[in-house]
Amino acid sequence: MNRIWLIRYGFYFSGLVCFALGVAISVKMKHLGLHPWDVLNIALFERFGLSLGTWTVIIGLILIAVSLVVSRKYVNIGTFLNALLIGPIMDFFLWLDILPAPSFTWTDYLWLLVGIVVVGTGGGLYVSGGIGAGPRDGFMLSVAERTGLSVSKARIAVECVVLLVAYLLGGPVFLMTFLYTFILSPVFQFSLKFFTRLKNELCEIL
Repeated sequence: MNRIWLIRYGFYFSGLVCFALGVAISVKMKHLGLHPWDVLNIALFERFGLSLGTWTVIIGLILIAVSLVVSRKYVNIGTFLNALLIGPIMDFFLWLDILPAPSFTWTDYLWLLVGIVVVGTGGGLYVSGGIGAGPRDGFMLSVAERTGLSVSKARIAVECVVLLVAYLLGGPVFLMTFLYTFILSPVFQFSLKFFTRLKNELCEIL
């Protein structure tokens, strides 16, 4: 049993690191546009200071607080770990200054695509561990439950509001902002299925 939990947490923490790396790569290419939540974090960072990772943590904890009020069942230890760790890990990768700088050529699109794929892979990896959903996913599920909307409709509604607020704050809203999710979703789905199957096979061996 302990080995199974070790595998699950191994998948979870590896996924968080991968996810944070992907976001850091994407942030370097922010002039092309980012996911609405990342646009919001950048807008807050540029307007009020602190760091991108710090704002990621703050927004995550706010969403957890709201979810606790609306529906506690979507909040667990994994939700808190996600909110507290991804931001600092992302800041660490940005601090290392080893990620590609924008060249304002077609290669920036390639690097952003790499970032999106890494984010999707990391997301599928940490979710496959079964430790818990992230604060944003938990918030989406809480909104869907309270409003009666489907999860997809709740996600669209929430992200549209987030994007509007981020835009008004001066966040980088460009072409890839509207394509980001369409690229990310299939990568995440494939990654989740692959790593869930791998985790189950490893657990059966043990």
